[in-house]
Amino acid sequence: MSDKERKLYEALTKIAKVASIAVNGDEHSYHHDDHGHGEHESGHGTVRVCTPKALPKRLAFAAAQTAIRINPINAPMMAPHATLGVRIPSEPLAIAVLTQKYWGPTPRQLTVSFMETAPADLRARILDHMNAWTDTGCISFVETNGSGDVRISRGNGGYWSYLGTDIHHIPRNRQTMNLQGFTMNTPESEYKRVVRHETGHTLGFPHEHMRKALIARIDPDKAYEFFQRTQGWNRQMVDAQVLTPLDEASLMSTPPDETSIMCYQLPGSITRDGRPIIGGIDINATDFAFAGRIYPKPGQTLEHEHEQADEWDESEDVLETAS
Repeated sequence: MSDKERKLYEALTKIAKVASIAVNGDEHSYHHDDHGHGEHESGHGTVRVCTPKALPKRLAFAAAQTAIRINPINAPMMAPHATLGVRIPSEPLAIAVLTQKYWGPTPRQLTVSFMETAPADLRARILDHMNAWTDTGCISFVETNGSGDVRISRGNGGYWSYLGTDIHHIPRNRQTMNLQGFTMNTPESEYKRVVRHETGHTLGFPHEHMRKALIARIDPDKAYEFFQRTQGWNRQMVDAQVLTPLDEASLMSTPPDETSIMCYQLPGSITRDGRPIIGGIDINATDFAFAGRIYPKPGQTLEHEHEQADEWDESEDVLETAS
C-alpha cells in the first residue's frame, strides 16, 4: 500500500468511525445480557448485535435440496473443486455446506407476518426498511394476514434471521426473524442498522466479517478472550462464529467490504494491526450494487454479463468446427 493510499484509508476509517460512534456510541464497550446475546453500550443504552442463527443439523440436507429446487444455481459447484484436486465428500452435510441459500434472479415477492400484535404504523415501518433492498433488487416483501414466508417476532432473543431459503424449513408457529423490542420509538438509525441487516440474511447474505480476508486480520488469542468476556462464548463457539472463514469458492460475492451492512464492528483490540473492523450502519453502495447483480430487476443488464469488444471482424467468425 502506497503512502497516499495509506493516508486515504486512515482518513476514511476515521470518518466511518466517527459516523458509527455518533449513531451507536463507543463501539469498544461490549457486554452480554443474561441470555448471552452480543451487545454493546451506547449513549442511547444497550445496543444488541446480530446473533448467528442456523437450522438444526438434521435439516441441513433437506434445506440444501430446497435451495436447489428453488434455484438450481444453488447446487454445489463441483467443477472448481475438482479442478483444484479437492475430493467432494458424498455425505449429505458436506453437500449442504457447499450449497447456497440464494433465491435466484427471477423477481419474487416474499410474504411477511408478525408473531405478536403490532400497530399498523410499526408494521409498515419495518416493511419499508426491509424493502430498502428493492432499490436495486427484485426480491420484495409484502405483509399478509396469514402465516408469512418471513415471520417476525419482537420478543426476547435479540436480533437474528435465518439465511435465505432456509426460512422454508422453520415451523410455521416460529419466527424466521427476531427484532427484540422494536417499537415506533426505536431510533431510525437502528431500523437501518438492524432491520436492513437481518433482511440481508433473509436474502441469503451471510455475515461479511466471516470473509477470509477479514478473519485474517483477527488475532485468535485476543478474540478468544474478548468474546469469552463480552459474550460468554467458549473457544469452540469463537472458532465457529468468528474464526472459521466462509468458503470463498462457494460464494457469489464482492471483494471483502468492512463497511457493508452485513459486517458488524469488531474492535481494534482483537485485530493484529490494532485497527478496528469498522462495520456497516446502513446498506452501502457496494451492497446495493451486489443486490442488483444477483437479484436484477426486469430489463436490468447484469454487470458480469458485459462483454469485452470483439478482437476481430464479424466476417472472420468461425461458425462451424471441423468434425
